[in-house]
Amino acid sequence: MSTTLDLVTVLKRELKAAGITYAGLARELGMAESSVKRMFSAAGDMPLSRVDAICRVLKLDFADLSRRVAEEEPLLDELTLAQEKAVVADRQLLLVAICCLSHWTLEQIVGTYRLSEPECIRAMVQLDRLGLIDLRPGNRYHLKLAKGFRWRPQGPVMAFFRNEVIDDYFAGGFDGESEMLMVVNGQIGRGLANAFRERLTRIGQDFAQQHIADQKLPADQRRPYTLVIGMRSWLMAAFRDLMRPEAHWPPEA
Repeated sequence: MSTTLDLVTVLKRELKAAGITYAGLARELGMAESSVKRMFSAAGDMPLSRVDAICRVLKLDFADLSRRVAEEEPLLDELTLAQEKAVVADRQLLLVAICCLSHWTLEQIVGTYRLSEPECIRAMVQLDRLGLIDLRPGNRYHLKLAKGFRWRPQGPVMAFFRNEVIDDYFAGGFDGESEMLMVVNGQIGRGLANAFRERLTRIGQDFAQQHIADQKLPADQRRPYTLVIGMRSWLMAAFRDLMRPEAHWPPEA
């Protein structure tokens, strides 16, 4: 929830953008300019009735002001353990969370899955309370997760994917239209490993951005794909018992 200080910070910017000075605002509010200045200097104590009055001067709806404040809040790179536990504890909630991460609308979710509209809205309300989205009128929402957001590596959601999703995903033949599976082994310098990781991260971000851009295409021109990108210093379990006792992993230079 936005604090009064957050609201007033945005109000200051909106007043400046509208070219309204403290003197001009004072005339509109029927106050002394010195009182207006004191009111903004003690922004955290400004009554919401004053905030609403300033919104009227700006011809700005209070709900719009709140949304602008929400959009300026720092986006989350990762959820807390408690947030993830709450999401994964309810299968419908997890489904709606993943759909929201993909910027699906309420209509798309209900039209694709066996969820009623009230069930989907209840899940969205819960995601709003958990801080993943900012739910807005008309069941629209603003995603509060950063571009580089990822689930906690050893957290509850990734545990769910490892237990229930990975085997199903890799059971596919990867021989359909535009599908591929590539496994590449090699030894490279640590600096280059970081560079490759960054490039792979950009590929994932490009995929996510293209998904958003292609939402304007007709449904029959889109097809669902799931991109899995991983890079790890690792030796598969099937080969570990074949290693010499004196050998080390990773191999020493």
